[in-house]
Amino acid sequence: MNVDLHCHSTASDGSLTPAELVKLAIEREVDLLSITDHDTLHAYHHGLDSLPINLVAGIELSTSWRKFDIHIVGLNIDVAHESILTAVQLQTDARNTRATRIADKLESVGIQDSLKGARIEAGGGQIGRLHFARYLVSIGAVKTIQQAFKKYLGKGKAGDVKTSWATMENIINWIEQAGGTAVLAHPVKYGLTWAKLKLLLTDFKNCNGKAIEVISGRQDKHVTSELASLANKYQFLSSCGSDFHVLNKAWAALGQVEKLPSGCLPVWEHW
Repeated sequence: MNVDLHCHSTASDGSLTPAELVKLAIEREVDLLSITDHDTLHAYHHGLDSLPINLVAGIELSTSWRKFDIHIVGLNIDVAHESILTAVQLQTDARNTRATRIADKLESVGIQDSLKGARIEAGGGQIGRLHFARYLVSIGAVKTIQQAFKKYLGKGKAGDVKTSWATMENIINWIEQAGGTAVLAHPVKYGLTWAKLKLLLTDFKNCNGKAIEVISGRQDKHVTSELASLANKYQFLSSCGSDFHVLNKAWAALGQVEKLPSGCLPVWEHW
């Protein structure tokens, strides 16, 4: 079965509309799809239920953990449940506060109108750092997205802003109250040592997290093997997704996700 339970649309920082995303998934013969935009459910307001694909409602929520920004995916949620709507509103408020602070800091180093520019880049969706990066490219301040982060938005740079996200416990509670499953997104992408990753998994487990992404996009087989082993050790269910944002990125291609290793317990078999 072709499963992709982590991807993004224009509702957050993806390049395809929700309908375009689903169309591409159908073309690539995805059997089970979840659109997991950052801190928003707007993709599910586009009448996607009528399209010929098994669509699982999802969201990716940001949280703070021991000074790291961590992402938790909520899968199989009730998008109309009060708890998840509360979560979206609080996360949106945090994002808007962060965006204003980023713009103020960029202005202090001579970058004008970045908040307006980021909003235009977001096209009405959630504003993220990627939208500021795209704006910086559009005005010629840098040539590439990577340069935007390296020069302005990365750790310790002028536009680096720490965000007061909801706690991990609150995030997981909101997901569970909405009938969903809390999944730790892309565990190896936070720059943690294996020892610190195990500490994260312990805390996630203690907060009632249920699953981890054993596969996130294209990754080395030894990473997949290690994450599968950790999933079993901590008795987590296993998920997988491309983390698709834009076309022509081979390491995050929609619907081109390796199958879970044998021995993993697929999260979708427990809904």
